[in-house]
Amino acid sequence: MDSVQPPSGPNPGYRASGEAHAGPSFSLGNRLGRLCWGLVQATLFRWSPRPFHGWRRFLLRLFGARIARSCHIYPGAVIWAPWNLECAEEVGVASGAILYTQARITLGRRAVVSQGAHLCSGSHDYEDGGFPLFAKPISVGAYAWLAAECFVQPGITIGDGAVVGARSVVTKDVPEWTVCAGHPCKPIKPRLWRPDSDDSGKNAQRQTPRP
Repeated sequence: MDSVQPPSGPNPGYRASGEAHAGPSFSLGNRLGRLCWGLVQATLFRWSPRPFHGWRRFLLRLFGARIARSCHIYPGAVIWAPWNLECAEEVGVASGAILYTQARITLGRRAVVSQGAHLCSGSHDYEDGGFPLFAKPISVGAYAWLAAECFVQPGITIGDGAVVGARSVVTKDVPEWTVCAGHPCKPIKPRLWRPDSDDSGKNAQRQTPRP
């Protein structure tokens, strides 16, 4: 599949050349890939029983996603281009979440994306008369939680253990182990961390409460 962003660079992104009104912003291969995925997502993916997480992981991998075995991607999740999605172990993506993967979206270990949350890696340059499309990757750290109906704009990094409150609008990077909320989203307080038994010992460094 054609990826929307270049494969190299510290913060790879994409910017369409020419005017958005004059023609397609993506290659024919990309558009055909999304057409095929759209058919699969609307049928085999969306109508699969909720417990069939392995089946949905299989479908996403067929279209180039990098999905760890223990991820739970629910059938109502909307994913624009699976080949730009990467999920570490035990990630949860709820039904109704939107992963607008025009550029790569990376979800760290045990990150949770709640219902209605919208991770939007693409937008338009409204200061350019041609209204060109651009895309920047989004990174969500391990143990982070994006609560219901929050919005994350292109190019954002959500730190490890961060919490983004419901219906927040994230316009700047979110610091690790911090509870943030609002429009625009701002830090409120540190997140205190009580590790469960599965994390004891082997992930002790991650369990330490952060200031």
